[in-house]
Amino acid sequence: WKRRRPQNNNLQMIKITFPDGNVKEFAKGTTAYQIAESISPRLAADSLAASVNGATVDLNRAIEEDASIKFYKWDDPEGKHAFWHTSSHLLAEALEALYPGIKFGIGPAIENGFYYDVDSPVPITEADLETIEKKMIELSRNKEQLIRTEVSKADALKNFTEKGDPYKVELIRDLEDGTISFYTNGAFTDLCRGPHLPNTGLIKAIKLTSVAGAYWRGDEKRNQLVRVYGITFPKQKMLDEYLALLEEAEYDAAEFFADERRYPEITESLGVMKDFGARNDVVVAMWERVVSSNTDLTTLWIIIGVVAVLVIAGIAIFLVRRSKNRRVKK
Repeated sequence: WKRRRPQNNNLQMIKITFPDGNVKEFAKGTTAYQIAESISPRLAADSLAASVNGATVDLNRAIEEDASIKFYKWDDPEGKHAFWHTSSHLLAEALEALYPGIKFGIGPAIENGFYYDVDSPVPITEADLETIEKKMIELSRNKEQLIRTEVSKADALKNFTEKGDPYKVELIRDLEDGTISFYTNGAFTDLCRGPHLPNTGLIKAIKLTSVAGAYWRGDEKRNQLVRVYGITFPKQKMLDEYLALLEEAEYDAAEFFADERRYPEITESLGVMKDFGARNDVVVAMWERVVSSNTDLTTLWIIIGVVAVLVIAGIAIFLVRRSKNRRVKK
């Protein structure tokens, strides 16, 4: 006979409900990652974040009560958001290492990538992006965990006041009293709600796309910060394909619109848009950016969007005129 292992009768269990309706019991405090791993190591490896009772959280967050759970992968918007949110923290860690004394504003994930607004003691230009990318890659290879800690508002203010980061202090003062969360990766700690990846090692391919100016909190009377844009992927092949598509789009746009004879109605539409506050000289300046060979990727999409509006306006004018001409002929 075999000796039975003593049972821990004090172990509390929670019920986890999966998207297919199945329910399983796990020990209280089990993380979303551990639950994914119990189902399939592949699921755990592919998951980037999880939904617990409808809230998107880190995979390493402990679950303390009965909950419904869903796992988010790269193809899910929530998965990309966590991936790019962590990428912004990785960017901030690299910037803090390269530019001692730098101050941080906000660094969110956006529809395609991420950015971070910073107040740097020395100028940061597009010529510096490659150096910053290399530092990010170096740090990502350390597979730094994203460690969440919860502190009081008073302690949060004390932390960033002592660090000398006035933008974070302002953000904290605007928060309601209560518990505030920090995330730490490597030597960098940020004020943040999350969610984040389990570690920075999942970020395999990095491209910083542009640098722009941004007023603090969108107020032109406040300090102008430097906004560094970027995009990252879990595989280098995915980044290469993304950049190839952008290059192709830039080339096609430049080829199609380079000859103004291809869009005669746009010239008139510029006048129409001027009545709504648009300025022809601004549009022309933006257009020159499209046909130049050094247009940065983020600006390119903004310009293409403006050009698309002009094309639509030109087509609308053309259709209205044609309709009027037909009525006159009748």
